[in-house]
Amino acid sequence: MTALERAIARPDPVREFGARSPLHGLDRQSVGFVDVLAQSVAAVAPAAAATTVVLLVAGISPSATVLSILVAGVLSFLVARTISQFARRFAAAGSTYTYTARGLGVGAGLASGAAILVGYGAIAMFALFGGAYYLTFLLGAILPGTAGPVTTALVLLAEAAFVALVLVRGIRVSSRIALVVEVISVALIVVMLIILLVQIGPINPAVLVPAAGEWSPAAIAAGSVIALTAFVGFESSATLGVEARSPLRTVPRAIVWTVILSGGLYLLASITQVAGFAALDRELSESASPINELAAAYGMDMWATLADAGIAASFLACAIGSTTALTRVLFTMGRDGVLPRAAGRAHRRFGTPIGAIWLSLPVITIAPLLVTIAGMEIRDAMHITIALGGVGYIVAYIFVCVSAPLFLRRIGELTVGSAVIAGVSAVALTGGLVAFLVVDAASGSAAIWVVLAVAVAAAIVIIGRIRGDRRSLDGIGAYDEPIASQVLGGVARDGRTTDA
Repeated sequence: MTALERAIARPDPVREFGARSPLHGLDRQSVGFVDVLAQSVAAVAPAAAATTVVLLVAGISPSATVLSILVAGVLSFLVARTISQFARRFAAAGSTYTYTARGLGVGAGLASGAAILVGYGAIAMFALFGGAYYLTFLLGAILPGTAGPVTTALVLLAEAAFVALVLVRGIRVSSRIALVVEVISVALIVVMLIILLVQIGPINPAVLVPAAGEWSPAAIAAGSVIALTAFVGFESSATLGVEARSPLRTVPRAIVWTVILSGGLYLLASITQVAGFAALDRELSESASPINELAAAYGMDMWATLADAGIAASFLACAIGSTTALTRVLFTMGRDGVLPRAAGRAHRRFGTPIGAIWLSLPVITIAPLLVTIAGMEIRDAMHITIALGGVGYIVAYIFVCVSAPLFLRRIGELTVGSAVIAGVSAVALTGGLVAFLVVDAASGSAAIWVVLAVAVAAAIVIIGRIRGDRRSLDGIGAYDEPIASQVLGGVARDGRTTDA
């Protein structure tokens, strides 16, 4: 027997590892790169965003719609690179909450956690609204007279029930359903956009690039923040760090590629819509449904119906992706002791965060139902929820961009490039957020007051939690760790060698 064979047969005991991960209970290392990428793509919902967010950007920055989306794409790429600095170093389920807590400590970690929860939760509600909007639109075309608040409420309930079923069954089910839906939806949208571009004919570049004096830096900044909401969620694959195979490689790749693929689609969609309405001599910002109106104008009504079905499905995939990420952050907070222990409970059979699922689903279902029953226009509700969600995401991104250089410096791996990218991202995000809030408030939107109310409520809860038991929060930001059974000669500190 060689020395190597003897070492393998009778290894020296290694006692530095635990018997189970701090995030035990999740279905560890069960999904590959495609499933991880599907999570981020689903949370972004590019097919739905490409046909809805462009209109929102045009409403704020009508002369610089394409430029605003391009700026948002570049900024999202820089933020993705910064978030990947954490994702390459440890596997977590808490996304930016865990990353910020590891870099800036308890107070900033809780603030970032609250922000990303608002982001995931509000975008999940936005997606449910969007799915209901397009589904009732389709139902109205098939069965005239069925559209109305009651139909919308029933569709919302059906969507929420489907999301709950998928989430409970496990990440492999939810990610693959989302992937199939998004691939089909994006394919339909891309083919339709290309056909429209051919129909539109040669495009005058002056239509796409604003001339001097036709735009202001504030409008570009505000438009870029709205455009950024089309990208938010690209980091949500970071919530699958525990469940992904080779997470230190697959999660960063998924984050960056989601931004690249989505950005390409958004540029195509914005160019098509801006050029199409310019060719028709109409204002894009005044359209109720740009894709449908362009399709009707160029004799593509059947494609419009197919696109509506794809967009509705994309919204549903977004609801699944956003809620998947939401529940993983809540699960991590439950394990950290920030939330009640029930939030950190996992399903014994499916390995899903069942406690967090039942904690979050009633909130993201009941709130849209109440708004619908109260009679608010669904597009107004979508504007408020996407604004709230966008602000939550951006605040979380700012925290993680500030946190990254400090974290890298602490572990001795800070470089000039990573510091510059994180710093530029943090400054750009902060400036854009301020510009958006100012412009949105000036427009008379109620979104600013909802954002402020949520911010104040979150601050009160965080301050109360810190003052209540500050010592119990030390060390928050749990992440997955190797366990004794994965190490040659591993013996758990308590004597066990398996993940229980």
